[in-house]
Amino acid sequence: MPSPQHGAATNALIGALPRRDRRRILAGCERVDLACGEVMCEAGGRIRHVYFPLAGFVSLQTPRDHRTSLEVGLVGSEGMLGVPLLLGIGVSPWRAVVQASGGALRIDAARFRLEVAHGDALREASNRYLYVAIAQLSLAVACMQFHLLEARLARSLLMAHDRAHMDDFHLTHELLAQMLGVRRVGVTAAAGALQRRELIRYRRGNVTILARGGLEAASCSCYRAGRDVYDRILGTHRS
Repeated sequence: MPSPQHGAATNALIGALPRRDRRRILAGCERVDLACGEVMCEAGGRIRHVYFPLAGFVSLQTPRDHRTSLEVGLVGSEGMLGVPLLLGIGVSPWRAVVQASGGALRIDAARFRLEVAHGDALREASNRYLYVAIAQLSLAVACMQFHLLEARLARSLLMAHDRAHMDDFHLTHELLAQMLGVRRVGVTAAAGALQRRELIRYRRGNVTILARGGLEAASCSCYRAGRDVYDRILGTHRS
């Protein structure tokens, strides 16, 4: 997975395409702004567009009941929102909510399907990303079951940091609780432990990464495993 870069404003999937394919897909896209808290799609809702984030990130959530949901993935500039279309399915299994604002490239779902059907490079890159997304969802399930909360929080913050492209970003207690599947009191305790180790600063929902290397050491092995699967499947297949 691409490392965090301050001020980055590109999408890795599109950036990896050969120039001709990249120009063709960009011709069908429009630039849009994603606002924090914006619901881009509901679980069971029709997928009308595919998004390639340039900055910020989107939370993929599965509803647990009428009031709460659990985060199962993040999408940022490393990937795309709308992968079910690659399987010929136009319905989203997740609720997609913008967690950190930023720009994105948006293409109509029908246009995207045509581009995938006629563009070998885009189809290969998208299918590889689909594999990575499935692998990372599997890691998320195992992480929740087997790893301690503090290590899981470190992993979640690292994933957000990768996609935020800056050391400061906004994540409320409520959002972190959804990411981790715990009560807010658990988030407070875990964040306090990371603060006492001077790895992060967390005040009023604002997170500052103070020592990324230390945060990686505090994280469970799932963070590195997720980066490794991205680099193995996508990182070595760039033009």
